[in-house]
Amino acid sequence: MRPVDFAYDRAPMIVYWELTNACGLACRHCRATAMPLPAPGELSTDQALSLMDDLARFGDPLPHVVFTGGDPLRRHDLDLLLSEAGRRGIGVSLAPAVTPLLTAERLAQVQQAGVQAISLSLDGSSAVLHDGVRGVEGTFEATLQALDWAAELGLPVQVNTLVTDTTAADLPAVYDLLVTKKLLRWSLFFLISIGRGSELVELTSAEAEKLIVWLNGLARTAPFQVKTTEAMHYRRIAARAARRRGLSDAQIEALPMARGFGIRDGNGIVFVSHTGDVTPSGFLPLALGNVKQQSLVEVYRNHPTMRALRRPEEFKGRCGRCEFKRWCGGSRARAYAWTGDPLESDPLCAFVPTGDRGRRPV
Repeated sequence: MRPVDFAYDRAPMIVYWELTNACGLACRHCRATAMPLPAPGELSTDQALSLMDDLARFGDPLPHVVFTGGDPLRRHDLDLLLSEAGRRGIGVSLAPAVTPLLTAERLAQVQQAGVQAISLSLDGSSAVLHDGVRGVEGTFEATLQALDWAAELGLPVQVNTLVTDTTAADLPAVYDLLVTKKLLRWSLFFLISIGRGSELVELTSAEAEKLIVWLNGLARTAPFQVKTTEAMHYRRIAARAARRRGLSDAQIEALPMARGFGIRDGNGIVFVSHTGDVTPSGFLPLALGNVKQQSLVEVYRNHPTMRALRRPEEFKGRCGRCEFKRWCGGSRARAYAWTGDPLESDPLCAFVPTGDRGRRPV
């Protein structure tokens, strides 16, 4: 059997489109360094519609688009963009901020306009913890209310939870809270030290390894999907556990979890900022083009950095030597944040490749 190709050369699976950096929150870890009002240079409606046309050029199957921010509810033409995405056959999810703009009525409106799913952030199991991260009192209770509104509408929800050295101990309590709610997926966002997140502290590699082992066990019985963002070695831990159960690599690649194999910054993921900059992901702020002057399709498919990010055999250090590099590949964003080189090793991963064991450190 030929190995599965996990390189997304033709098209990304997901396009994250930052409609605006305007937001009513002041989150301590904000990648976008969001502000109350839109920044100069934001894509106009006409430019946004041109980008829609370009997205359609990826061909079938089209990428799924996540409208994010800032707060996409602050984008004045959001409903038009949703309608135009639907007209082109582009599936859309929404990542709204939990502010007074997010109401039951507004959720129903965007669902009617074509939103297929939403994501909400819950960064603590109590108001003190969550609101302390989000910077606005009352956000915790409002988030729980929004979860209930989405459940009433039958609107699928992904809950995102920040993982840092100060939030990790609370994650079991967050899980206990989430099992009382209806959601599709729990995604744990392992901090990347960019934007305001530079003021927070990431886990050590040993702490991350222990946490991911716990998550892998949890995923077997959780009433919703469990995944990680910017902690790609979750796949290595899950795959090794499957091997211990006697599964072959071909059988592992046939499991539902393998749908996430290989997806990482620039490989299956691409990001468009509110000003049109194209980067491999929102957490890897390396501008490779701008949709005001260039085709997103061309930048994604042909920019040398994008192509290199889809070739794990070109990665450096432990990531390049790792036997799990096709399935995992490490966080290219964290490698860039720590070293300035997106092809370097992910410092959060504690795994020592088989060929490195017994080698003298250099």
